Amino acid sequence: MSEATAQKIPVTVLTGYLGAGKTTLLNRILSENHGKKYAVIVNEFGEIGIDNDLIIGADEEVFEMNNGCICCTVRGDLVRIMDGLMKRKGKFDAIIVETTGLADPAPVAQTFFVDEDVQKNARLDAVVTVADAKWLSDRLKDAPEAKNQIAFADVIVLNKTDLVTKGELAEVEARIRGINPYAKLHRTERCSVALADVLDRGAFDLDRILDIEPDFLEADDHDHDHDHHHHHDHDHHHHDHGHGLKHYHDEDMQSLSLKTDKPLNPNVFMPWLQNLVQVEGGKILRSKGILAFHDDDDRYVFQGVHMMLEGDHQRKWKKGEKRESRLVFIGRDLPEKAIREGFESCIVS
Repeated sequence: MSEATAQKIPVTVLTGYLGAGKTTLLNRILSENHGKKYAVIVNEFGEIGIDNDLIIGADEEVFEMNNGCICCTVRGDLVRIMDGLMKRKGKFDAIIVETTGLADPAPVAQTFFVDEDVQKNARLDAVVTVADAKWLSDRLKDAPEAKNQIAFADVIVLNKTDLVTKGELAEVEARIRGINPYAKLHRTERCSVALADVLDRGAFDLDRILDIEPDFLEADDHDHDHDHHHHHDHDHHHHDHGHGLKHYHDEDMQSLSLKTDKPLNPNVFMPWLQNLVQVEGGKILRSKGILAFHDDDDRYVFQGVHMMLEGDHQRKWKKGEKRESRLVFIGRDLPEKAIREGFESCIVS
């Protein structure tokens, strides 16, 4: 992480469907004697607060907690409240934005890509989704928001695991992995998870994509760990298309991973990727990749949220390190064939 990035306040977006346990986790953050000061923004976006007992019925409230943390309730402009918090910079270690149970985390995440003032002072750290082990499978069938929240997550807190059987837990984990094979998953009861596992994860830091997500490189193996959890014929749910491309079916939400050990032509790849996210960005929730370009000793890392992309040369390929390119797209109704063919057209033959 660069020094400039390290100076920015890390922001965690906390999401999860109604009743999953976000409030329990927030109350722990706001009350435990952890020695850090967090600012919590409860972002209601004009909706009536149903499942958060921290909310008091005014347009905007700021509460100072006994442990020095701050809790703000926002029903308006997230950028404006972030700006106000930045003026108090130095008074807290991190910011947590809680979205409503019905919210898609993408617009909140995009704030940190598009607003210059926010970008100057804050950095998006990770999207953390709290999921209810007992009811998640039902929610995934009837609530697209629940599916978005799982697909978008860097960390998933699978809560209320004490309310389900081992078989039910295996099934719900298989459903989660069908949507998002790459997030870190923590099984919890009453959201009892080490705060270090959900805060300051650096999931959006290009330098740390691999440090914190070894599964990103080992997705093929990782999926196999869960094969036995599926009670249906797995052949219908999992295909390998060559070049390491895999497709995890979940009705309409998939993750695609692409891989090649041949170098990519940057003059073909970059315009292809830009065009892909412009045309299909509405369907692509998250994208990230580590790229080996032709005649380039540095590896290139990128990540994206919908149509927003950021990328940079990260470091030199190490001696003996396997030079290969890997990309992941998570989204809804992805044009798999077109993406695969486009990627293959970027390979230097």
